[in-house]
Amino acid sequence: MNKRVLIISSSFRTKGNSARLAEEFMKGAVEAGNEVEFISLHDKKIGFCRGCLVCQKTKKCVISDDADMICEKMLHADVLVFATPVYYYGVSGQLKTLLDRCNPLYSSDYRFRDIYLLFAAAEDSEDAERRTLDGFDGWVVCYEKAHLAGYVFCGGVNDVGDIEGNQKLGEAYQMGKSI
Repeated sequence: MNKRVLIISSSFRTKGNSARLAEEFMKGAVEAGNEVEFISLHDKKIGFCRGCLVCQKTKKCVISDDADMICEKMLHADVLVFATPVYYYGVSGQLKTLLDRCNPLYSSDYRFRDIYLLFAAAEDSEDAERRTLDGFDGWVVCYEKAHLAGYVFCGGVNDVGDIEGNQKLGEAYQMGKSI
């Protein structure tokens, strides 16, 4: 069964290491016959959540910016894929701001069930992997019908292009192909 896959990359470096993981995941998902859309946050305007909780009643945020369109696409996707560089043992600020702004989805009849995380860090340690996953999972567990279906962590990559030739690109491709 073909699925609607939404990939959201939060790297400001369009050919950065986490963006490359997303590209490979996308290639695999497309080859498997899925409908795939790729959104990069590098050119999006997304304001901070105000914590007003109006969205819990209206299912729409009071702030009108690019997060509205992204949340709408997330609502109708079967699979969500997030790609992010790791900053200080967590997802990038760009991604965290978007996740906070996804609050209207919490009380909606969202379609997604499978969530994937692709992340790259300069540090290659279990701490970088575990702490990033723990923080991200805090968002995932709020969506009771969904779960973290898989992830690919690539540590030890810092500069653009460091990931080239790394086996983690192949893992991201295979993960996308398995959807």
